[in-house]
Amino acid sequence: MTKQEALFKYLLRLGDHHLVLGHRLSEQSSKGPIIEEDIACSNIALDLIGNANHLLQYAGEVESKNRSADDLAFLRGERDFYNSLLSEQPAPDFAYVMVRHFLADVYDFYLYTALQKSSDETLAAIAAKALKEITYHLRHSSKWLIRLGDGTSESHKRTQDAINELYRFTGELFEMNEVDEVLMKEKITFDLTAIHQLWLSKVKEVFAEATLEIPADTFMQRGSRDGKHTEHLGFLLAEMQHLHRVIPGAEW
Repeated sequence: MTKQEALFKYLLRLGDHHLVLGHRLSEQSSKGPIIEEDIACSNIALDLIGNANHLLQYAGEVESKNRSADDLAFLRGERDFYNSLLSEQPAPDFAYVMVRHFLADVYDFYLYTALQKSSDETLAAIAAKALKEITYHLRHSSKWLIRLGDGTSESHKRTQDAINELYRFTGELFEMNEVDEVLMKEKITFDLTAIHQLWLSKVKEVFAEATLEIPADTFMQRGSRDGKHTEHLGFLLAEMQHLHRVIPGAEW
């Protein structure tokens, strides 16, 4: 695998993760428990999709096949997406929303902190800009996790149930393949083992304050590094890509 091919796939991995996570969060518009939270979730969704746009635009430049960010977002099938399995999971209630985003926010915070030092100047600049928003995202989801976990017996149960369901999708966040090996040699990206330890330490810290527990002996589901996903992504893409496919090149 060449450096160009590896960087293209890595940018898709990062961009797809935020694109899908942002789309999932946009589904919460008008469903927030309070109006301020409804606005907060909508704004965070915009942050994520905005960062995805920067990453996919750069991926198109690296690929050099005249594909725009919109082409990469709306004209690929699910086997060509590399977003995390965690990002595509639907949320039956608000506790699921916050657990999903907290687990992703901690990962994003430490990953983008490292990527600020990437030898690729464009990726480093994108990471530095995104980190300002990610820092707020993590503060927001952490506070909600503590509020829900250490709240009523009902909110605690729902939050723990969400953790028990979603934690199995966190292992693959730190899985490395040939893409990582090629880019680590160039100091474009970094070893995810160290980032995993930072992630786990922060998760344990917040869970302890929220009186929540990490599930014991959880089987970790994997696949997204190879374009293999849960059944949820296909339905999500059908909705997200519908207009662009029905009216190619539509502008508004």
